[in-house]
Amino acid sequence: MADTSHGAAPGAESAPGMPQLDFSTFPNQIFWLVVTLVILYLILSRVALPRIATVLAERQGAIQRDLDKAEELKRTAQDAEDAYNKALADARSQASEIVAEAKADIQKDLDKAIAKADAEIAAKAAESEKAIQAIRDSAAKSVAEVAQTATADIVNAVMPNAADAKSIKAAVTARLKG
Repeated sequence: MADTSHGAAPGAESAPGMPQLDFSTFPNQIFWLVVTLVILYLILSRVALPRIATVLAERQGAIQRDLDKAEELKRTAQDAEDAYNKALADARSQASEIVAEAKADIQKDLDKAIAKADAEIAAKAAESEKAIQAIRDSAAKSVAEVAQTATADIVNAVMPNAADAKSIKAAVTARLKG
């Protein structure tokens, strides 16, 4: 007979091919599985999970600090914007007041200049009126003299020696008055 076991021990021919599928070793495998799971649980619960929890807590704290800082910076920026807007409004108000004061000063100066110009114009107008009145009076005297001379010449031409100078002057004066 030929030995087909190729150097295996007698009785090995009936053994299954994979030991983990051998039902006779299941209690031993289950025991070591439980021991391994308990050890893994203890290692995770005592070492790894606290470290992970610490890292997560630190991250959460860092995130919360960053959020708080961002909120504070946002409030600061809002306060700065409000201060800027208030300063801008104040500056505009002051500029308006300065413009109003400048306009008032300019108006006062303008009113003084207009009053001075009006006074000068009134004085020159009064002088002009006096000059015009003097010219009128002079013109009236000249007209009266010319009228008397012309009347005397006409009367003497029409009626020689008929009228004297006084009566001609009285007649011309009466006629010029109206």
